[in-house]
Amino acid sequence: MLLFAVGLSFDTFAVSITTGFISNGIRFWKATKMALVLAFFQGLMPLLGWLAGLTFRNLISEFDHWIAFGLLTAIGLKMVHESLKHEDERKDFDPFNPLLMIGIAIATSIDAFVVGVSFALVEINILLAVAIIFITTHVVAMLGMLIGKKTGGKFGKKMEIVGGLMLIGLGAKILAEHTIWV
Repeated sequence: MLLFAVGLSFDTFAVSITTGFISNGIRFWKATKMALVLAFFQGLMPLLGWLAGLTFRNLISEFDHWIAFGLLTAIGLKMVHESLKHEDERKDFDPFNPLLMIGIAIATSIDAFVVGVSFALVEINILLAVAIIFITTHVVAMLGMLIGKKTGGKFGKKMEIVGGLMLIGLGAKILAEHTIWV
């Protein structure tokens, strides 16, 4: 179960590093809030997938990757666009905006829904699985933001471009895994 949790948290780790890059002044409580939102959705999705069982498996697998790709690409493009503006035109990209935070959390946890569907096929303690996924994701998100904070401040606002490109790349990877590398 821990391997599942670590595997599911890779997307969260990438997003967390990006958040740390662009928010190099991030404080512990703000990082904790972001990590809790990411972990909540990462834990909730397998539970919802488990509840949906086989009924939704075929439906969600047809387009889950497109949703994740679209959300991550839109957020990434916004980050790149904002970073290219002159300083007086810039609206700082705020990954802690509640709606944006929820959008990121959903985009990075859609694959956990499908994993939850597969959990419905085997005998598993779903509450234990959700707890392990939640805790692992929270720890991974906190580490990612710390790493991003430590490295992002050294490279300035250009890291916002890198972060945006990382999110676009993550979306492309998710899309490729479901369409090209099937």
